[in-house]
Amino acid sequence: MFLNQDFLKRIVDIIVSLCLFLLFLPFWIIIPILIKLDSPGPVFYRHRRVGKDGKEFWIFKFRSMVENADEILHKQDKKLLQKFKPGDWKLKNDPRITPLGKVLRNLTIDEFPQLFNVLKGEMSMVGPRAYLKKELRQQTKKYPQTYKYIKTILSVKPGITGVWQTSGRNEISFDKRAKIDYDYARNHNFWGDIIILLKTPQAMISKW
Repeated sequence: MFLNQDFLKRIVDIIVSLCLFLLFLPFWIIIPILIKLDSPGPVFYRHRRVGKDGKEFWIFKFRSMVENADEILHKQDKKLLQKFKPGDWKLKNDPRITPLGKVLRNLTIDEFPQLFNVLKGEMSMVGPRAYLKKELRQQTKKYPQTYKYIKTILSVKPGITGVWQTSGRNEISFDKRAKIDYDYARNHNFWGDIIILLKTPQAMISKW
């Protein structure tokens, strides 16, 4: 009797996320202290993202930016916003990132709290990027050819890691990322996910 692929994927998500949580237990004590010493503001940052079937959820990260970073971007600094959107919703040398935040991001430690999202069943260890609703709306206007990909991308849970994150293509444009996420959502399987998980540590180290 063959086990359902979704069931297998969920079992892997629970086992891997629990193991990683225990493996990096010291970080859950040290990082909050360092964040508090580095800059004022909360330890955790949360943001609404689009999940499976278009349902929004709160994604969690260790805070790597100054407090009220979104407000600074959208209300206080219009020049920054003008650079942000044409840059596929990314900013090179983002001035809102704190000194410690740069380290956390380079080591991918800022994303550790997403393990809670995995345990809650909102995310998977492997999957497409968890997009912002506004990002999807504006990027599909910028790249109309990607609109046909979105429904398929949102048919699976977003992941902490994925195909383009582990293949050295982090800086590619939205249209290329969306096509990769679309292909994953259509063709993903248990062993493919295992290979991506095994590639992830090397991809993280390569960013250091």
